[in-house]
Amino acid sequence: MFEIVPDKEEHMRINLAHLRERAQSGGWINFVVFDARSTSGLREDNARLLHHLTAKARGNNLRVDQSALAFMSSGGIQFFGSPSLVEYLSKNGLPGWTHTIDA
Repeated sequence: MFEIVPDKEEHMRINLAHLRERAQSGGWINFVVFDARSTSGLREDNARLLHHLTAKARGNNLRVDQSALAFMSSGGIQFFGSPSLVEYLSKNGLPGWTHTIDA
C-alpha cells in the first residue's frame, strides 16, 4: 500500500485497484480503477479528476496503461475512463481495492 500526502493541503483517501490482465492481443495491460467521482459529476470534471489521480498513481511507481473512475449513480455502479477498460469493467464488475491514495 502507498500514500501520497500533499504539503499544507487537505486531502481525501481514495481506494484504488491496480491490476494486470492479459490483453486480447496477448500482451499485458496494467490498469487502475479509482473509487472516486468529481463533486459536480460533470464529464469534464471527471476527466480532470481521472487525469490527476492517474498522474499521482504513476508518480508512486504504479504502471498505468488505462484508468477509470468507479462510482455509484442512480443505484448502480458507473465507470468513467478509458473506453476499453470501461467495457471490461462493465462486463466483469468492480475489482477489489488493492491500495489507497491521498488526493
